[in-house]
Amino acid sequence: MDMRAAVFRGPGEIAIEDVPKPALDAPTDAVVRVTHTAICGSDLWPYRGQEDRDVPSRIGHEPMGIVEEVGEEVRSVAPGDRVFAPFVTSCGECEFCRKGLHTSCVNGGFWGGEDGGAQGEYVRARHADGTLVRVPDRHADDEETLQAILPLTDVMGTGHHAAVSAGVDAGSTCIVVGDGAVGLCGVLAARRLGAERIIAMGHHEDRLALAESFGATDTIAARGEEAVERAQELTYGGANHVMECVGSTGAMNTAIEVCRPGGTVGYVGVPHGIEDDGLDIFGLFMDNISLNGGIAPVRAYADELLADVLGGTLDPSPIFTKTVDLDGVPEGYRAMDEREAIKVLVKP
Repeated sequence: MDMRAAVFRGPGEIAIEDVPKPALDAPTDAVVRVTHTAICGSDLWPYRGQEDRDVPSRIGHEPMGIVEEVGEEVRSVAPGDRVFAPFVTSCGECEFCRKGLHTSCVNGGFWGGEDGGAQGEYVRARHADGTLVRVPDRHADDEETLQAILPLTDVMGTGHHAAVSAGVDAGSTCIVVGDGAVGLCGVLAARRLGAERIIAMGHHEDRLALAESFGATDTIAARGEEAVERAQELTYGGANHVMECVGSTGAMNTAIEVCRPGGTVGYVGVPHGIEDDGLDIFGLFMDNISLNGGIAPVRAYADELLADVLGGTLDPSPIFTKTVDLDGVPEGYRAMDEREAIKVLVKP
């Protein structure tokens, strides 16, 4: 049996094609009918030709939907349950899952291949008990709540990881570098953790206005050294907690420059070109700045963030500024690539 899914056909080319529908392959698997998913900023790297990816290959990694079928060993979810899943699968039982580092799970992996990229009608969730997060029945059909939950599959958990990695806590002053979906969620995360002052740095006035609605106390729209000087003025020499949410050399070096001596940069931007373009290691060294972070173990944060969404104290859904159906996914990529949308919601 086939399904329809987004397929990467090379830089600038996303096609909607008929592909084999995933089926149970192991007793720990579940098959999920996707009702909500999204296009991620990291999907744009291969789309822009800045990251190698197999051609053709299914794409997407932020699924939410209804469980259709489960293997005989699955215990935590059942057919008919509403679930969402982080951008990697994880067993929940290995050494790394037990320490909250689900992205290093020895049995897990990324969505794609025969499991189905999440920008499609179905996915197979391997290690369903360790991967899938069940949405309580009373919220399972509340569309506003579901759209607030969907960012927990990636960007909200990633923004939270940036804040945690930077050491943000009650009373902190912090700087968020980047006004994309992850940076905006980083602002939400910093507010959630009790930061007293949150400075958002970016290049788009509309996004910085959203950052203010999310809790940013100051915004900086300047570029280059002007932006660094403004941040240092606002913080009297830099912040102890800086969140790098872009993944470029420029953003990382900016984060280092605006970090106070002895402070911490929490980085979650997927690195592109940083190893080749001159990361300011000397700046880290001279000011005893700690660098902490990496790929976000979203599953480790999912339960606590879900509780806040369901409790009405956390709502990252405004990051979705465009909604498309499956046929509209290619247009969604174009809109995000051209900065016409912050993040695109997909409803297959």
